Amino acid sequence: MRLTTKGRFAVTAMIDLALRQDKGPVTLAGISQRQDISLSYLEQLFGKLRRHEIVESVRGPGGGYHLARKAQNVTVADIIIAVDEPLDATQCGGKGNCHGSDVSNGLHCMTHDLWATLNAKMVDYLDSVSLQDLVNQQKQKISENQVIVVHQAHANHTAS
Repeated sequence: MRLTTKGRFAVTAMIDLALRQDKGPVTLAGISQRQDISLSYLEQLFGKLRRHEIVESVRGPGGGYHLARKAQNVTVADIIIAVDEPLDATQCGGKGNCHGSDVSNGLHCMTHDLWATLNAKMVDYLDSVSLQDLVNQQKQKISENQVIVVHQAHANHTAS
């Protein structure tokens, strides 16, 4: 199981948007350039995010996108679910036939419960991380990279 490009790009684009929206609507062309994500791909993702009322579009000159609700009220799970990203560690989509066997006998594969529990934990975790948490992490990284450390040379002075 892995998170596909769709989910990764959607979360990355949303962090970019949230970091910049205080200066007005953010263009997809800007996100595309900064994050090296295809503009047409972003258009598809943002269409889904808009339909799930996570972002709103602003038309016209100076238009773009902004968050439809506060960043602390948007979770990573919200974003991933909005772009139709499946979060499923089972091979069966929850049907219990992970190895293609007939589930009509009522038996799940021996590891089904393990993967189903992982699914639940994964969703719980992604639902506990807000977009604001990710924005704060990025702001922290940016401020740490902008700190200039000046080292002073200490000379050993000996008395003559």
